[in-house]
Amino acid sequence: MRVVIVGAGQAGAALAAKLRSLGHQGEIVMLGDEPAPPYQRPPLSKAYLLGEMEEDRLWLRSPEFWAENGVELRLGQAVTDLDPVAKTVTVGGEVLEYDHLALTTGSTPRRLPAAIGGSLEGVYTVRTLADVDAMRGEFRPSRKVIIVGGGYIGLEAAAVASKLGLDVTVLEMAPRILQRVASPETSDYVRALHQSHGVKVLESTGLNRLIGDDRVEGALLTDGRQLPADFVIVGVGITPNTHLAENAGLAIDNGIATDELGRTSDMSVWSAGDCASFPWKGGRIRLESVGNAIDQAEAVAANILGAGAPYEAKPWFWSDQYDLKLQIAGLNTGYDHIVTRKGDGDVASFWYYRGADLLAVDAMNDSRAYMVGKRLIEMGKSPAPEVIVSTPDLKALLKA
Repeated sequence: MRVVIVGAGQAGAALAAKLRSLGHQGEIVMLGDEPAPPYQRPPLSKAYLLGEMEEDRLWLRSPEFWAENGVELRLGQAVTDLDPVAKTVTVGGEVLEYDHLALTTGSTPRRLPAAIGGSLEGVYTVRTLADVDAMRGEFRPSRKVIIVGGGYIGLEAAAVASKLGLDVTVLEMAPRILQRVASPETSDYVRALHQSHGVKVLESTGLNRLIGDDRVEGALLTDGRQLPADFVIVGVGITPNTHLAENAGLAIDNGIATDELGRTSDMSVWSAGDCASFPWKGGRIRLESVGNAIDQAEAVAANILGAGAPYEAKPWFWSDQYDLKLQIAGLNTGYDHIVTRKGDGDVASFWYYRGADLLAVDAMNDSRAYMVGKRLIEMGKSPAPEVIVSTPDLKALLKA
C-alpha cells in the first residue's frame, strides 16, 4: 500500500513517522514545496530570528531519519494536480499513484494587497524559513519597524525586534491586541509587557496604505498620521491551503472538511493540520497549532491503517515574548466571564468560563496553572470560580 503525503511540515512529518512506528511496511512518499526538510515553525519568529538557533536545529528529524525509515522525501516542488478518481497526484510533471493520500498542506499568511503597498520591497510575512531568512538582515539597532497586526505572530516579532534594539510600532485595527483570540485581561497583560520594553502599541488604528516607490518608506494610518519605516512585518492571520483539494472537488468548510477519523469527502483522501477542519462538540473547527498538527496527523496515520478511532482534540497553544511564557489550554469560544488568579511578580492566570463550565486557561509564567487547567478541561471538571481563586495548591483540584 502506497501512502502519499502532500505537505512536508509538522503534520506531514508526524504522519509519516507514525505510519512507520505503527508497522506500515508499504511505500511512503512525502512531497514538500519548500527545499528544506521538515522543520519547526514556532522558533522562526523567536530563537531563529534572534540568531539563537541554527537552521539544522529547526529540523524535526535528521535527514538520515527519512531514508533510514523508508520515507521518500521529495522537496522543492509543488503538487499541481490531484485526481481522486484516478488516485494520482502530479508533481514536477510526474504523475504518482496512491492508495491513500494525506493532505497536510498547511496554511499561507495573509498579505497586504498590492494596491496599498503590499508588494513593496521591505514588506515581509513570517511563516517559512525563507521568509525569516529574507528579513533577518533588516533587524539592526535603531531601525524603525512597523508591525501590522497585533496577534501572536506580530507580537512575537515585535518582542524580537525590541530585544535587538529596534524602534517598534504595532498597528492593530481592532480595539485591542489579541481581541480575536484572548480576553481583555490577557490583552492588558501583554500590552503592558510590550510597552514596558518601549514598543508603541496603536490600537483602533488601521493602515491606509504603505508609502514608497520601490521600497517601503513609511505608513499612512487611517487616522491621518504618517509613520516612517525601514521595513514592515505583516501578521494579519493565515488562510488554509485548500486549493488542491478544492480543484479536485473535495468538500471545503473552513478548510478541507474531514470526518471524525480525518477522512475527507473522498474515501482514499485524508487531511490533518492547519488546512483541515473536523467535527467538534456538535460543530466544526480548524486548529492552527503544533499540538493539533501532531496529534491529528498521528490519529490519521492510525486510521489509514484501519484503527477507526475518532480524533479527540485537546487544544493547547503557547507564545514566548521577552521573558513571558504564555501557555493556553482549551478553547475560549463562547466564554462569558473571566476569573483572575494572581501569583508572585509577573505570574498570573486567566480562567475562561461559560456559565459554570470551565473552557480555557491563559497562564502567564505559571506552568502549574496551565498543567492543572489542561487536565481539568480534559477531565470535564469545572471547579467553581471562587475555588480557583482561593485554593493554595491548584493540584488539589485534580483530586476533588
